[in-house]
Amino acid sequence: MTALQDIPLTRIDGAADSLAAHKGKVLLIVNVASKCGLTPQYEGLEALYQEKRAAGLEVLGFPANNFKGQEPGTDAEIADFCSTTFDVHFPMFSKISVVGADQHPLYAALTSAQPAAAGEGPMREKLKGFGIPTNDPPDVLWNFEKFVVGRDGQVAARFSPDVPANDPRLLAALDAELAKPA
Repeated sequence: MTALQDIPLTRIDGAADSLAAHKGKVLLIVNVASKCGLTPQYEGLEALYQEKRAAGLEVLGFPANNFKGQEPGTDAEIADFCSTTFDVHFPMFSKISVVGADQHPLYAALTSAQPAAAGEGPMREKLKGFGIPTNDPPDVLWNFEKFVVGRDGQVAARFSPDVPANDPRLLAALDAELAKPA
């Protein structure tokens, strides 16, 4: 299996990247969408990035259109939306698939390393109430699921879409990883 850091990635502007380029940083990897009820989480993610960037945090956004077509745009449209609507400065990547037969290798590795998400709230039941089928672990439940990758390149934690950027559980996991030496 390819190491998490070696999986080829593409930035939203088309540039090649990988997690290895972010070596020594604590990563918060989030699958994002522009037309989701959770889209306002971009604001908290950007605030978290600005607050903890100097300490070594990188927030990495991965647009995905896996859930009810909530990320229909092109990479250019997504980049424009993030910039103009939420003033996003954290790195954004090209749209990928986070579940299903075409699941990106990054998400296959993340979900394999951390099969269950902490902090699940009412999201799953809300989706079921709307008649929307939900994925069972280890698959990603919905947009804005969060993975914490430590400075050592290992997946340290996973949080459900219900967990916003300012949630004490997420902040504690990030602070614990940021406290470790680079």
